[in-house]
Amino acid sequence: MEHKRKVEKRKRKRERNKKMPPFTSSWRLRTPISTLSHRFRAALPRLLSSGAQQPSSSSAAVGPLSCRLGSRSVVRFRGPDAAKFLQGLLTNDVRPLAVPPAAAVGSDESSTHFPTPNVSLYHSPPIYAALLTPHGRFLYDLFLYRPPPADHKLDRTGSGPGKGDPHDPLTLLADVDAVVLDELLDCFNKYRLRSKVDIENVSKEFACWQRFGGNLSNAAPSTQEPEAASVGWGTGIDHAAESSAQGNSIGWKWCKDPRLDCLGYRGIFPSNTIPPLVESDKEADERHYLLWRLQQGVAEGSTEIPKGEAIPLEYNLAGLNAISFEKGCYVGQELVARTHHRGVIHKRLLPFKFLNDNGEEVEQVVSPGSEIAESNSNKTVGTANTAVGCCGMGILRLEEAFNPSSTLTIKDQNKIQVKVIRPDWWPTEWNHVHEEQTVAA
Repeated sequence: MEHKRKVEKRKRKRERNKKMPPFTSSWRLRTPISTLSHRFRAALPRLLSSGAQQPSSSSAAVGPLSCRLGSRSVVRFRGPDAAKFLQGLLTNDVRPLAVPPAAAVGSDESSTHFPTPNVSLYHSPPIYAALLTPHGRFLYDLFLYRPPPADHKLDRTGSGPGKGDPHDPLTLLADVDAVVLDELLDCFNKYRLRSKVDIENVSKEFACWQRFGGNLSNAAPSTQEPEAASVGWGTGIDHAAESSAQGNSIGWKWCKDPRLDCLGYRGIFPSNTIPPLVESDKEADERHYLLWRLQQGVAEGSTEIPKGEAIPLEYNLAGLNAISFEKGCYVGQELVARTHHRGVIHKRLLPFKFLNDNGEEVEQVVSPGSEIAESNSNKTVGTANTAVGCCGMGILRLEEAFNPSSTLTIKDQNKIQVKVIRPDWWPTEWNHVHEEQTVAA
């Protein structure tokens, strides 16, 4: 019976292949499976079976994981003033997204040469940014994408360029925190005034995805997925299959996470499709991505970065490429610029682990919001904003966090020690500044 089922399955697969139009075959059928993917599929069931409340910390060992981000929604900004509108509000410079793709690569707009069947000639990398209060406190974070226009892709048949109107207004998609979606829309509409831009919730049409893990190459180009780069036979590269591995037949593709290389790849995809390099029955739970971010010390969204309270530089947004210190004015710029140029930051967001008296990791014993104290003086030095399993992250005073003689514990839980971790991605100057401040003190 088992053999009969396998024969019928192969027969159905061949019939589907026959019905597919040229150049648009599914990436699942065209992309060879690497050895890395075999290890990932073998390890992922064990990782997921560990329980939704306790995601495993072995992501780095099993290779790339992919998950749909249910905690994020998609907002569309469309109109001739879209870029100008966002430029005056957000912390980062969004003007690169307004550059016409043809002008960005110096090519002729009338060119009909397409090197791959479904990827645009030029793909604008996404931009990470934040919206602040007038007093410089954090409100919302956004990942901004510019979808490739129709005439910069092949049509669905793969026989020629798509049909697009060059006079269509600029369209930008924003990946935002779903918890505060309604508030965010109201806030942007309040600032819109007479700007020619439409702001819409398109979460039913699009979904946000993240691809992460220890085996994703940090050295790969920003528009190149490492596994896609390995597609081919022998020493050659099958560019059609490479393209298929990066994006589906209508041009949606993975992009390097604009914050850090170690966070992997991120993208917005149509909600009715599964992104390339993701098998529908091997999708990871979003909590594994949360654990991965905790280990890197990266907060995301208005839940982990307190809305209306957080100071952007204390949450390391400058190191996450969310702030441009060269652009013009934006809401809340004065406080951010003054703090940056003074160079004095006494507290930062840090990852840490929870240990018992024997130095062993302990799980599910710390609640978010728990205060962290220096055990000798019982002085509060910070707060655990987020906690999952034995990992957490929160705002800590740097002087106590990196003092070798300090022992940090959870307040009123002296048996739970807090082991602070200095992230590998931290810029070198942050360490030097902290050392100089310590010596001066």
